[in-house]
Amino acid sequence: MLKALSLTAAAALALLSGAAQAQQATAPGPAPVPEQMPFDIPYGTPISLDAAKAAASAAAAEAKKHNWKLDIAVVGPTGELTYFEKMDGAQIGSIAISQAKAHAAASFRRPTKIFQDAIDGGHPSLLGLPGIVTTEGGIPLIEGGKVVGAIGCSGGTSAQDGVACKAGAETVK
Repeated sequence: MLKALSLTAAAALALLSGAAQAQQATAPGPAPVPEQMPFDIPYGTPISLDAAKAAASAAAAEAKKHNWKLDIAVVGPTGELTYFEKMDGAQIGSIAISQAKAHAAASFRRPTKIFQDAIDGGHPSLLGLPGIVTTEGGIPLIEGGKVVGAIGCSGGTSAQDGVACKAGAETVK
């Protein structure tokens, strides 16, 4: 009986150590360090009021085509509000969210969808960074190769917000 118990324990130990080695063999290593800075886009002169209105108008037109009711914020490169449009029937809670999305997109010089994808991909540490918004719907506005601001949309699903913001961002060249 003692011999059978010893053999069972040895077999279990062998299985456990083999499983641990297999996990170590498939565990990903550290991510490679890129040579170039990601999203290294210089900041430019803040977006004009007319350009901000045109971007918000294009986003609102896209939303209207689908019967989406959105809040749309356009900010300058430092995240300061330049123009805001609340569509009829848009939810009140999305006012601050649209502004936060625009601020995050301008501050970090990248679409907020990148943060959403990173969280979905297993990087929850981003949730602790100040100013991060982890849902689609914030897009930097690039004019002449420089960040002149950003547009943020909220009130629909993340994907709906993103589609409307993309329409607004495309007006800025």
